[in-house]
Amino acid sequence: MAGHGIVEDEENIYDRNKVQPLASTPTPGQLKEGKDPKASKVLGLEELLSLEVWRASLAEVLGTAVLVFALDTIVISTLQTETKTPNLVMSVLIAFAVAVLLLATYPISGGHINPIVTFAALLTGLISISRAAIFILAQCVGGILGALALKAVVNSGIERTYSLAGCTVTIVAPGLNGPTVIGLQTSQALWLEIICSFVFLFASVWMAFDCRQAKAVGRVMVCVILGIVLGLLVYISTTVTATKGYGGAGLNPARCLGPAVVRGGHLWNGHWIFWIGPAIGCVAFALYVKMIPSEHTHSY
Repeated sequence: MAGHGIVEDEENIYDRNKVQPLASTPTPGQLKEGKDPKASKVLGLEELLSLEVWRASLAEVLGTAVLVFALDTIVISTLQTETKTPNLVMSVLIAFAVAVLLLATYPISGGHINPIVTFAALLTGLISISRAAIFILAQCVGGILGALALKAVVNSGIERTYSLAGCTVTIVAPGLNGPTVIGLQTSQALWLEIICSFVFLFASVWMAFDCRQAKAVGRVMVCVILGIVLGLLVYISTTVTATKGYGGAGLNPARCLGPAVVRGGHLWNGHWIFWIGPAIGCVAFALYVKMIPSEHTHSY
């Protein structure tokens, strides 16, 4: 996409897209003073007082809140309609909602609205620890606000029946010999979370991280692809198991946290899976990225 009819030299484009080092080599004077520019850049403590970062975090709060409200509403309404293909309908609607919200928040915060994306960006060196911490905190607050908004508009019967569409591994259901725990085994749910998180990062988020791909495809298409991949993973994780009690891969710890805090109860059972699984997936993705030559990546 050449601007104003000017085509840049290929070597310049190649050099510009390289990952820039977190900091230049410290001078002898800096070493004597005991300063470590690289560590300072990684920590990004100055961003704790940055108005720009806090404005971006506000977009993360609102974006995640709307995301949780929209996704959980989609889940509940799809199940209530008793359609023959609820998983398919739900996945398509989720893909559309995610794409729209990414487009809405991208210009302000980069459109993370998901701790998985933020943690992956941190591990690959695209953002500092301080910015990542602020964003993840904002996303968790947004997740809780979204769940509170949903609780405010649904009746107690729907809230009790669907548990605010929270993330579940197992539930307690009535059985012939009394209450019975049904759902997915812990190891299976953890592996699904790890695999789906890695695929999400590998197949779509990496495209957003890569400047050349993002520019060639375009912002709108990147957001659409992100939504489609997420929708496909939701469909796969809810269909391949076909187990009552398991709500499918969470793929967004903040979305799982909101209903768990607001509704509580069995939503806390196995809740750690929706944090540890994505974290392991992010680490695996970061290791994969480190094996790629630096000219194939970029930084913000």
